[in-house]
Amino acid sequence: MTQTVDPQALALELDAARLERREVPPLTNAWPQLTLSEAYAIQEAGIRLRTRRGEQVVGLKMGLTSEAKRRQMNLDSPVYGVLTDRMRVAAEGVVRLGEGIHPKIEPEIAFRTKRELGGKVTRDEALDACESVFAAMEILDSRYRDFKYFSLPDVVADNASSALFVLGTVEHPPRAFDLTRLQMTMSVNGEATQSARSDAISGDPVLSLVQLCELLAQRGQVLPAGSIVLAGAATAAHMMRPGDQVRLRVDGLGDVAVSAA
Repeated sequence: MTQTVDPQALALELDAARLERREVPPLTNAWPQLTLSEAYAIQEAGIRLRTRRGEQVVGLKMGLTSEAKRRQMNLDSPVYGVLTDRMRVAAEGVVRLGEGIHPKIEPEIAFRTKRELGGKVTRDEALDACESVFAAMEILDSRYRDFKYFSLPDVVADNASSALFVLGTVEHPPRAFDLTRLQMTMSVNGEATQSARSDAISGDPVLSLVQLCELLAQRGQVLPAGSIVLAGAATAAHMMRPGDQVRLRVDGLGDVAVSAA
């Protein structure tokens, strides 16, 4: 007899692992038939646990939007996760590695929306709904053992490996640049470690917004006005180590940096 997945129970398991900073086996070890729909239900239950403790949802992030990232994680399609206010690190701020499990950092482009977006939207509709665009980095930290080679439902249930994010301090009009042709270079301790053009993100970072709206519609949801959206990584992620000084430079959008302690 097939067991029924209990999203609340599995969300509690992942939430405890995050709070206690310990690794757990992928959920699909015990639940090999876990579906994406069930995984998003677990994600949503996990976010409810966090908002009950006072966190506020401020946006969403897209994951697995670049070929490099999909190859790194051995996965094949984009997913989304949720961002809260307590996940934000100030620009030029400090990421305390001891507060995580095995954090990695990756270069991103972020948008801020000025009106609600939902359902099937065009690229122009998505861009017109944005107030600004800016450089950003995401710090990932899976709760799963070894942080590699787990399934798409595992990733989704764990809030798409979300941990922290940092935003550039200068926001730009979304139509001020060709967002498919911006060179992105992430340096660690002054040495360039990752470099790609912005079209490595979904072929066009704006298409991440289009994909996000479609994914949300499948859950009967919309992208609210005032949301921060991380469009996805342009490159594979870098494993953070104590003392790392990480800086992302995006042509036209400027720099954003954090350090690791």
